[in-house]
Amino acid sequence: MTSERGVEAGERGSIEAPEVLDARLVPAAVCGWGATIVALVVGWQAGVGVAAGCVVAGSGVLALALRRARAGQVSGVAWVALGALLIGAGFGMAGAWHAHRVQAHPLGAVRAGQRVVAVVEVGDDPKRVSAKSFGGPKVMVRAGLVEYRLGGRVVRSGGAVTVLAPAAGWRGLLPGQRVEFGARVARPWRSDLTVAVLRADGAPVAASAPPWWQRAAGLVRSAFGSSAQRALSEDAAGLLPGLVIGDTSGLTEHVQENFRETDLAHLTAVSGANITILLGAVLVSMRALTVDPRIGAIAAGAALVMFVILARPSPSVLRAAVMGAIALLALCTGRRKQALPALCAAVIGLLAWSPGLAVDAGFALSVLATAGLIVIAPGWSEWLRAHGWWRIPADSFAVAAAAFVVTTPLVVALTGALGAALAVVWWLPAAVVLHCTAPPLWWHRRPGGRARRVGRAAHGVAVGSGRRGGVRPGDRGSAAAWSRGPGGLGLRLSGCGMRGVSGRTRRIGA
Repeated sequence: MTSERGVEAGERGSIEAPEVLDARLVPAAVCGWGATIVALVVGWQAGVGVAAGCVVAGSGVLALALRRARAGQVSGVAWVALGALLIGAGFGMAGAWHAHRVQAHPLGAVRAGQRVVAVVEVGDDPKRVSAKSFGGPKVMVRAGLVEYRLGGRVVRSGGAVTVLAPAAGWRGLLPGQRVEFGARVARPWRSDLTVAVLRADGAPVAASAPPWWQRAAGLVRSAFGSSAQRALSEDAAGLLPGLVIGDTSGLTEHVQENFRETDLAHLTAVSGANITILLGAVLVSMRALTVDPRIGAIAAGAALVMFVILARPSPSVLRAAVMGAIALLALCTGRRKQALPALCAAVIGLLAWSPGLAVDAGFALSVLATAGLIVIAPGWSEWLRAHGWWRIPADSFAVAAAAFVVTTPLVVALTGALGAALAVVWWLPAAVVLHCTAPPLWWHRRPGGRARRVGRAAHGVAVGSGRRGGVRPGDRGSAAAWSRGPGGLGLRLSGCGMRGVSGRTRRIGA
């Protein structure tokens, strides 16, 4: 009897013991991110100054750590701080180098408004921009500069450019394709390592064909859009590809305006949620088929690669793929302790690969949401299950609530209003859960009916969120009124309530 009680007490103690997260890489990720932001936004001189300051501070920390080591006092905090300062110094110098390259780029010396003939390699699908802002149907294209001609002189140089062009002749371009066109030079809009903005005069001339895998992805995207057009209404058919693979080419003007006015345009871009749902579906299917976990992991990796190609391997999609994979690691495995170091390592690696992500709002939102999922969501899910919730609803609600809490301050800082954008945070996870768990109940219906039901549901959830929030196109005051009203108050109180009932506190160890 005594031994049984001891076993029960040991089990109870092991269950109630708080999980300790490994946060040793957090300071390094924060220092590297901050140093890159300073170098890109303030200037390369500031980046060099940050790097020098980190080196000086690191020297002092190293001397202190060695002194304590000789005295037999080993301090892990000192070595963590030293690593963070070294990362900050390295990223400060790297950011300064990139910023100096942009500042010294030959195209930067060209007078604004002067005409050049440029050859660029398309980096992403052309995105439609508001006709009101630019005086007619326009598209925006992210591209890499190959060369440009000015006054009979050919200058071959790299660098990222943004092309603003008429929709005619540009909407059908594929990533990887090289085109030549005439344009007028304008200064870049953001400090994201963009060399210049090129305002194209007309349609481009193809200089090379896109790679075969981009052509194949284009055929699949086109077939998906055509299927949606046949099965759904015009608005829903344009919205469904945007929600699934980030293809907004078929989005109608008024729906796009509704999303912009309610600050929900990010829903039509590929995010970590898309990746998590995809990989989760693959792994659950492999488990249901009793396939070896290693084969399931290979299948999930292959699905991830194919989805990245289909959604275009732009920096934002690659960032979403990395964050979604880490989120799935935190949800589907018992090794949540390793998820936080994986997130920090991913931040460091992504910033080293593409420093422009440091000033990308989408990157910041992805990192914050993933961190909330790793640190906050498990404790909330355990509390809900302890109070009678089933596992799937508890996990879904906890993930949505954690993402809401950690990303809301940044969303408000970027948009300037709480608005109806926060209402959809609670509505979309419920729709995702329904669409993931309901198929066994309605799969007996015809395929056309299934497509219409999914498309209409997605359209009703996303487009209807503006109406639920009391927001109409052009009426931004109603968004602020809603955020100050009972709906916004209830939303904030529910978020505070979830934060207050987080259950057992999760300690973060250095």
